[in-house]
Amino acid sequence: MCSRSAVWAKIGDVLSRAQAVAGELTDLLGVQVDADAVVAGRAALLGLHPQGRISAGGATRLMPTRDGWWALTLSRADDIEAVPALIEADAVPTDPWPAVKEWAATRGGEDVVERAALLGLPAARLGETAPAAPIVRRSGRRTEARPATGLLVADLSSMWAGPLCGQLLAAAGATVVKVESPARPDGTRTGDQRFYDWMNHGKLSYTVDFDSNRIAALLAVADVVIEGSRPGVLARRGLSPETLVGPDGRIWLRITGHGPDSPRVAFGDDAAVAGGLVDTSPSGPVFRGDAIADPLTGLEAALAVAHSLQRGGGETIEVAMAAVAATYAALPAETPIPSSPPQITAAASALGADNATVEALVQQRSSVAC
Repeated sequence: MCSRSAVWAKIGDVLSRAQAVAGELTDLLGVQVDADAVVAGRAALLGLHPQGRISAGGATRLMPTRDGWWALTLSRADDIEAVPALIEADAVPTDPWPAVKEWAATRGGEDVVERAALLGLPAARLGETAPAAPIVRRSGRRTEARPATGLLVADLSSMWAGPLCGQLLAAAGATVVKVESPARPDGTRTGDQRFYDWMNHGKLSYTVDFDSNRIAALLAVADVVIEGSRPGVLARRGLSPETLVGPDGRIWLRITGHGPDSPRVAFGDDAAVAGGLVDTSPSGPVFRGDAIADPLTGLEAALAVAHSLQRGGGETIEVAMAAVAATYAALPAETPIPSSPPQITAAASALGADNATVEALVQQRSSVAC
């Protein structure tokens, strides 16, 4: 199996494109974007290291099936509880991984992933996804080209990719509202506070029930909406670019694991496996970097928004993490670049700390629109 230093070194083969994206973002948004810090910053910040077929964060495993390799992520309590149903057992030991590995080894990869998906588990077959650019379609009136400064961004996303996009827009001068359900806030709030602060400092924290009229009021005045919900979840609440009228030039960014038509969930490591963004060892594939599909998707999503602003917006943009990973997986290797921890300049707002400010902002914008 590859050494830790060797596997980290191979992250260099994605950095040239990431740096090119960061450079273009710097030009378009007027804010310095450090690709090295974005791609490997969490690992440097939290002291994470490659672990071969165990992801750097520890929640995802690469395992063989009868006809290939697959990855499964068990990062949530609900995921662990679903394991007995996945492997058709009455119960599993405290450490479920040996039982999962044994179960998958005698089955085809497609069947294994299909069963996991039915249970809502993040899983992927190695290399199942082809490279693809973001899908962009018109969904409203355009404006003239405009900068991010002064825009109102409603960030309904969680974890890493979407929040990173929102963070880059905030750094460029946008007012970014971090929207969370009070009953189910962003899961990274309960993890290492440094990572949450890195992704969400400078954003206004707004808690609201997603069935409330208040969220519709916010989205109706937002210049940019960032969301990562499963297909149809927001639409069933009347919260979609097709059903909710917004200001001219509004950009609706939807980040998914496997595309707009797939109900499958994904995290950074299993999405990377789907795209084939892994390294090789004498005994088979190993993880590359730390949840690498997340930061790469955040960069690509931010670039897609920046390009849309140049076109005048009025667009819906679909970005799939697995497709982004596949795009980077096709790149040749090159010289590695070392990483250092990102500088965290401020703490993120406490949950719901800015509700009054956000509602006043929505009321002000609604009055101007009328």
